[in-house]
Amino acid sequence: MRKLAVVLSALLLAGCGSGGFDGVYNLPLPGGADVGDHPYRVKAQFKDVLDLVPQAGVKVNDVPVGRVEKIDLGADGWTAEVTLLVNGDVRLPANAFAKLRQSALLGEKFVELGKPKDAVGSLADNAVIPVDRTNRNPEVEEVFGALSMLLNGGGVAQLQNITKELNAAMEGNEAEIRSLLGNLNTFVGELDKHKAEIVRALDSLNRLSGTLAQQRDKIAVALTDLQPGLQVLAEQRTQLVTLLNSLTKLSGVATDTINRSRDDIVADLKALQPTLTKLVESGQNLPKSLELLLTYPFPDEAVDGIKGDYTNAFIDLDLNLGTVLDNLGRSRQSPIDSLIPSQGTPLPMPNIPLPSLGQGTGSGLGDLLGGLLGGGRR
Repeated sequence: MRKLAVVLSALLLAGCGSGGFDGVYNLPLPGGADVGDHPYRVKAQFKDVLDLVPQAGVKVNDVPVGRVEKIDLGADGWTAEVTLLVNGDVRLPANAFAKLRQSALLGEKFVELGKPKDAVGSLADNAVIPVDRTNRNPEVEEVFGALSMLLNGGGVAQLQNITKELNAAMEGNEAEIRSLLGNLNTFVGELDKHKAEIVRALDSLNRLSGTLAQQRDKIAVALTDLQPGLQVLAEQRTQLVTLLNSLTKLSGVATDTINRSRDDIVADLKALQPTLTKLVESGQNLPKSLELLLTYPFPDEAVDGIKGDYTNAFIDLDLNLGTVLDNLGRSRQSPIDSLIPSQGTPLPMPNIPLPSLGQGTGSGLGDLLGGLLGGGRR
């Protein structure tokens, strides 16, 4: 018997050494998932795999579709990389997720693969499910630990007092509390309707804060320079108040004056309307007549006749009414009659002094203008 045991041990050790036996994880387990003839591998990265072990199950909708082949440390040294062997007939999207689940309260761990709502593509061989698409359920130990912390160091002992105080505060105020909850519901609903505007306002406020932060030095300088001006305003506060009071009185007087003279102003504007209408109807005639008045009695064509020479005009204006009447009485003949020649008679020249025009003397209409304005020859 001893010899038989030694022989069997030797054969077992030889078989293990030649076949590359790495442990019991390489032994097939009864009742495991059938991965088929052409399975594919998927690597899932977890922050923590807890007590997950190789040969654990891989399920889709609680149906076994594969097993955990191995568990390694990720390349970053902080995550666990689980290699899953999945049946080749199972098709999953490229953005599939992986979750670490437990079959019962104290049962074994397994990996669940699932499809997201926005499924795209197809999960290929050696695909990687990153950490942001993996998670795990809380452990029983974690739940009991949190419950122990709540019971031992939490506020459970004060729950009775809290309940009593709440009952005392709400007793007799049910209608007000119901109305408050209704108003709160309406308020929350309105906030939800204007969610986009609120987000836009917050974004604008964020940009404004950024701009103010960039201009912080300039704002500090402005505030520093503004202090002397504010001090002057504070010192002249009495004068400013007096000024504002005076402006108030002035505005009252101006308003009263406008109200009293409103009818007269309206009447003046109505009376001025015909004059303005005639001015509009005159068109370009009025500007042209003013141009002629400034050059009277010489028209614009007179400039062409004296090219290369110059003309000097000296006019004395005497606006004394007595002098004007005296000049009109010097001649027995009407100035207008002197301008109208008789049949076959040359134009008479009235004896009215005329200011010198250049180096010559004037006559005719020039003498008449000189007599009316009280001028004389120089």
